[in-house]
Amino acid sequence: MMEKMIALQQKRRSKKGGFTLVELIVVLVILAILAALLIPALTGYIDKAKNKKIVAEARQAVMAAQTLADEEYGKASTKGAVTFGDGKTITLDKVEKLAELKSGTVKSVTTDADGHVNALTYTNGKTIDYTWSQPNGGSYSDPK
Repeated sequence: MMEKMIALQQKRRSKKGGFTLVELIVVLVILAILAALLIPALTGYIDKAKNKKIVAEARQAVMAAQTLADEEYGKASTKGAVTFGDGKTITLDKVEKLAELKSGTVKSVTTDADGHVNALTYTNGKTIDYTWSQPNGGSYSDPK
């Protein structure tokens, strides 16, 4: 009796184990269904990430423009008044270079006599407008 049990165990061990073709196909079908459910969700996250990137680049441009305005205001405060927003002291090229953005992405910059950046328009596939007001501070919007 013991010999029969040992022989049976050896027989089971000697069989090659593996997956059948049907089992492999079932697993692949399940993976394909999960991928089909996941792809639309991921595209939504990708779009949100692109929008956040554009807003972040617009903020970079505003900070660069404000830095240039502060420099000009500091130079002018020792020499006298300076006119901002005339395109001579703060150029769009200077803003793009300081913010490390592609050329032509900053469309307009408006400053006031106190050296604040009042408005900036940034475009890189999508347009973002920055506006600054005294009580509320700055805000970013998509004009659509």
